[in-house]
Amino acid sequence: MKTINHIKLGIVILGSISLASCGGGNKQAQQQGPPPATPVTTYKVAEQPVTTVDTYPGVVVALDEVELRAQVGGYITAIYIKDGQKVNKGQKLYEVDRTKYQAAYNSAKANVEVAKANRDKAKKDAERYTKLAAQDAIAKQRVDYAMTDLANAESQVTAAQASLSSAANDLQRSVIVSPLNGTIGISQVKLGALVSPGTTLLNTVSTNNPIAVDISVNQADIPRFEQMKKNPSAVVDSLFSVQLQDGSIYKGQGHIVAIDRAVDPTSGTIKIRISYPNPANKLFAGMTVNLLALNKAPQHQLVIPFKAVTEMLGQYNVFVVGDSSKANPRIIKLGKQFEQNIVVSEGLKAGETIVVEGVQNVRPGAVVKDASAAEANGQQAAPAKK
Repeated sequence: MKTINHIKLGIVILGSISLASCGGGNKQAQQQGPPPATPVTTYKVAEQPVTTVDTYPGVVVALDEVELRAQVGGYITAIYIKDGQKVNKGQKLYEVDRTKYQAAYNSAKANVEVAKANRDKAKKDAERYTKLAAQDAIAKQRVDYAMTDLANAESQVTAAQASLSSAANDLQRSVIVSPLNGTIGISQVKLGALVSPGTTLLNTVSTNNPIAVDISVNQADIPRFEQMKKNPSAVVDSLFSVQLQDGSIYKGQGHIVAIDRAVDPTSGTIKIRISYPNPANKLFAGMTVNLLALNKAPQHQLVIPFKAVTEMLGQYNVFVVGDSSKANPRIIKLGKQFEQNIVVSEGLKAGETIVVEGVQNVRPGAVVKDASAAEANGQQAAPAKK
C-alpha cells in the first residue's frame, strides 16, 4: 500500500510541475506581444510626364545610289578612278573601246553631208522647173517630179541626221561618267574586260552626306511619325539617335524624309526613312544599327520605381500600404519601362503608397514602418563619425 501511495504522490507532483510550466509559457508569449513592424522604404504613387525610348533595328542606306552599267558593248580600254574615291557629277570613270563608235559617227556625219547636198540640188531643180512652168516652157508633170525629188531628199536628210544622232550617242556612251557627286565602290571589272550593254555591272556610286537609316515601325505608330514629319520644328537633336554596333551613339540631328506608301500586310509594319548629316563618313550604307526614338506620352501617367515590382506566376505585384500600416500584395499591369521607373497601366491609383525597398522581407498583411534603404535591406547603418 505504501508503494502505491508513493506512486500516486509522484504523479500529482509531476502534473503540478507540468501545469506550472505551461502556465509560465503562456505568460511569456503574452509578454512578447505581436511581431515587430518590418522596416521598408515607401513611395507615394503619382502621375508625371513620361518619355520613353523606343528601339528599332535599322539599316543605313544611301539617299542616292546608282549602279553603273555599260550602255554599249566592247572591251574596257581605260579606268580613270581608284576604288572608293570621291567622284563628281560628270567625271570620267570608264571607257569602252571607241574605235568602231568613232568610225560609225564619222560615217553618219558624212552621210548627212551627202544628203544635204542632194537636197540642195533637188531644191534648185524644183525652183528652176517651177519658173519654166510659169512660162509654159515645160510640162507641169516635170514640176511634179521635181517637187517629189525634193521631198525625198528632205527625208533622206532627216534619216541621215537621225543616224548621226544615234552614232553620236553611242560614241558618248562609250565613256561612262559619274551621274552624281558621291563615292564610288570597288570596281567589278578590270582593264580588257568585255562588257555587254545593259547587263555588265561596272561599279556603284552613292552619296554619303547626307545619309539615311531605314526602320520598320508598327502601323499603330504611323500617326506619331506622320506628325513628326509634318512638324520638323519639333525634331530635336536627341529625338532620333543611332546606336552603332560598338554601343556608341552617333551624334547628328536626324529628320524624317520619307514614309513608305503602304503597310506590309505580312508584318503590319511600314518603312520610315530618317536622314542624317554624315560629314565625317562614320555611317556607311549597309550598316545595321539600332535607332533610338524618344516617345513622349501625350498625357501624364502613373509611374513607380521598377524595384517595387515583384513577379509571381507570370503576374506582377506590388505591396500597397493600407490602414494600420499593413502591406498587402496587389496585381498590376505594367507599361513601358524607362530609366529606373516603369509605367503602371492598371491596378494602382494616384496617392496610394507602395513598398519600394525591403519588398523581399514583407509578408501579406504584415505591418511595415518607414526606414532607411539600408535598414530595409537588412544592412546595419554605418556608425557616426566622431
